[in-house]
Amino acid sequence: MPKDTAIHQKLQQPTILSYIKDIPNLLSLSGLACTLLAIYYSIEGLYTLVMIGMVWAVAFDWADGLVARRLKGRTPTDAKFGGQLDVLIDIVSYGVTPAILLLSYGKFEPVFLIGAFVMVSAAAIRLSYFSTYGLAGGTKYTGLALDNNSLILVSIFLLEGFVSSGTFTTILYISGVLLAILNVSEIKTPKLSGNPRNVWLLAMYTLGITAVYSWKFLS
Repeated sequence: MPKDTAIHQKLQQPTILSYIKDIPNLLSLSGLACTLLAIYYSIEGLYTLVMIGMVWAVAFDWADGLVARRLKGRTPTDAKFGGQLDVLIDIVSYGVTPAILLLSYGKFEPVFLIGAFVMVSAAAIRLSYFSTYGLAGGTKYTGLALDNNSLILVSIFLLEGFVSSGTFTTILYISGVLLAILNVSEIKTPKLSGNPRNVWLLAMYTLGITAVYSWKFLS
């Protein structure tokens, strides 16, 4: 490659932080902030706040994809960068966070490391498979999409006040492992975030869950 061409390409290459100005990436990072709060409050044992952080992480995850598809002027490089950022955040939001939740609720007993490892491993394998093969037939996921994990766990956590702590710990452990198995299974599930109706349903679910857990936290 001629020296002047190489210099020109180097000058044209955007800086790392220039991608922060991309609205979908800002939404992705907002979801990461919610995830970080969920991890923090898991360690603190404030599980009502964990649920709020987890559900808003999903909301921002769906929002970044919706905005990215409708935003004009984005280059293929912008889309590639956003996709890589999204995958890296997903492993934290839908793999690491539920695993830490399980460990925390299990009082960090060693036996919970097994379930946590299964959950994180399934998330990593699931995302790697999707990055390699994409949607099956261009319309469906192979395996349960990871965002469903958070939505389901947030609903399951509503049972916490109605059963004993030991019983709920078992329910949470089994649920996390079963979801991990579904993540790496061969079942085909639709891409829910691509449907505007589902986006509205998620918005209502997010606001409802936020209201319920805010009330539980304040009461």
